[in-house]
Amino acid sequence: MAVLQKIRQRSGLLLLAIGFALLAFVVQDLFTKGFKSQSKDVGTINGKDISFEEFRIKVANAEKSGQNGQPVSQIQAANQMWDQEVAIALISDQFEKAGIRTSENNIIEIFKKDPNIGQNPAFLNQLGKFDLAKFKEFFKSNPEQAKAFQDRQTDAEINAKYQVYSTMIKAGLYATNADGKFKYKLEADKINFDYVSVLYSTVKDSDVKVTDADILEYMQKNEKRFKSEETREIEYVLIEDKPSVTDEAEMKAKINGLLAGSVVYNKETGVNDTLPSFKAAANVAEFVGENSDKPYDSTYVSKQELPAEHADNLFALPAGEIYGPYINGNYYCLSKAMGRKAGAKAKASHVLISWEGTKVPSKKEKRTKEQAKAKADVLLAQALANPTSFMMLALTNSDDSSAQQGGDLGYFAPGQMVKPFNDFVFNSPVGKIGLVETEFGYHIINVTDKQDAIRLATVAQKIEPSEVTTNEIYTKATKFEMDANSNKDFAAVAKAAKLTVNPAVKAKAMDEAFGVVGNQRQIVKWAYTSDTNIGDVKRFEVVNVGNVIARLKKINEKGLMTVEDAKPSVEGILKNKKKAEKIIAKMKGASLEAIAAANATTVQNAPAASVENSVLANVGAEPKVVGAAFGTPANKVSAPIEGNSGVYVVKAKSLTKAPKLPKYDEYVAKLKAANAQGAGRVFPALKNDAKIDDNRLEFY
Repeated sequence: MAVLQKIRQRSGLLLLAIGFALLAFVVQDLFTKGFKSQSKDVGTINGKDISFEEFRIKVANAEKSGQNGQPVSQIQAANQMWDQEVAIALISDQFEKAGIRTSENNIIEIFKKDPNIGQNPAFLNQLGKFDLAKFKEFFKSNPEQAKAFQDRQTDAEINAKYQVYSTMIKAGLYATNADGKFKYKLEADKINFDYVSVLYSTVKDSDVKVTDADILEYMQKNEKRFKSEETREIEYVLIEDKPSVTDEAEMKAKINGLLAGSVVYNKETGVNDTLPSFKAAANVAEFVGENSDKPYDSTYVSKQELPAEHADNLFALPAGEIYGPYINGNYYCLSKAMGRKAGAKAKASHVLISWEGTKVPSKKEKRTKEQAKAKADVLLAQALANPTSFMMLALTNSDDSSAQQGGDLGYFAPGQMVKPFNDFVFNSPVGKIGLVETEFGYHIINVTDKQDAIRLATVAQKIEPSEVTTNEIYTKATKFEMDANSNKDFAAVAKAAKLTVNPAVKAKAMDEAFGVVGNQRQIVKWAYTSDTNIGDVKRFEVVNVGNVIARLKKINEKGLMTVEDAKPSVEGILKNKKKAEKIIAKMKGASLEAIAAANATTVQNAPAASVENSVLANVGAEPKVVGAAFGTPANKVSAPIEGNSGVYVVKAKSLTKAPKLPKYDEYVAKLKAANAQGAGRVFPALKNDAKIDDNRLEFY
């Protein structure tokens, strides 16, 4: 009671102390963050702010819709949307400068090319053509869809403007008749020359030394090629949360117990119940449901669908017999054979001939149903007459995407294909070729294979670490974290704990992939927080993986990439440069023969090289060497030329000039085709010169 009385007397002081503690916490947090408020913008592109709220909605939508039918993470969606925002901002600025405008017709043309709109029955007239009036009327009477359609309209407007912009660039990259003539001469003028080559490979790598200073100097001279984003290098130790040998033995004993019946006490009845073995179980599905970590699966499976290591034994298992226990992934399994079915899986190829109005988006040609039937009959006759030609018939005629695989649809089970197709395949023997009609068109079908299948009842129990094992792993991980924080030698601490330090992950600010651990945004985010310094260590619990103890090893600022990163691409270039100096010093002589003798090699001949075809026998492409041969006076020995594969001296023997042509249209066309790719080089150039502030790290 005396203690309680004292607490009551000092309660005011206690509350005051708590208040001061909370205030200190808030003040400390303010100072830690430097009174910095989070930006409202996710970034700025050439002075244009990108609102986070609008960006967040786009990211959420991208995350929901995925990419190519595959789900995407929030970070993947954020990166995808950011690239889109940058592209739109940069290219829209160019539209404004070029004065590009779009009309309703431009936008409608973009919509018509979208199969979901241009081929939507709701927007087609009686002739199957896109009807603008029906399109507009639909959105007048469906205001909610009209609101959702606004973003699509904005995208279409940008696409329409980009097509105009792209056309303008292509028009500006023209090719004249003179250009065509020059192109022709580059291809057709031939030079016959002798040469002596001393390859870089004749000088040992150990005879030349490339220092980090040499690499840095080269990078500084070619700065644009070696630009790099800011990165963090994070090394780590992974302590996996995996079962011990004891855990595995206990799990094996548990599943082995299902092979024999067991007796258990029933609390409700007060007597012992005898539980049947897996083999004797009257209701197999119920037995699996009560004892397995995976549900009962009654489908028939082919041998190819079984675990490879156990496929032979499982597929040959007599009905009612049991195979196991065996390990499949992270599970101990027992499998009971429940029956076999002949021809349960089939393989077929087809040629699809559709007509206008069928549900096929990419028809090879427009045709009526009557025309489609006539063509299908012709192809069927050809396939029956020569079954080996089926693949080529599909490749050149089929309206289905399987045409690229020669019409091959792979293996499928009953019910996976539309009924007429399904019935023909499963009611026909292998080798049967026939014609069926479905909602997609006429199919010329070739039944190429059938497989037997079995049905298994499998009890699968996951091999997981016990609570004791998990506690031991946690203790080991937390001890390592504390030791690594108190001892700056991360590698030494890992060695003492008999753990392996994984190679450092070089992460950009918006990365989430983290070495063998997979996507771990939390670790990358930690490495980029302002209060994480080089040498800091932190433990992360990763679900279904274990504990990752990460250490920030290095911070690479934005700008010139590190020497270590550049070394693989630069070191070979500089080695060849130094080798060339050694080779040139020995390439002395008044004639090619004298130079060849001094370098223990021979004089070789290039009989008909051209600028466009600069390949030398047994060496490869050497454009500088061939170009030098064109520029060297006849019968004169050139100065040494540093080529791709070695150092060369050349002596031109004869030049054969190409005859004049009445027209150079073919060569003008080649140049125009090459110039057409010019529009694709615009965006990288714009991005390289843009001022882009990326604040995504504050939000994701």
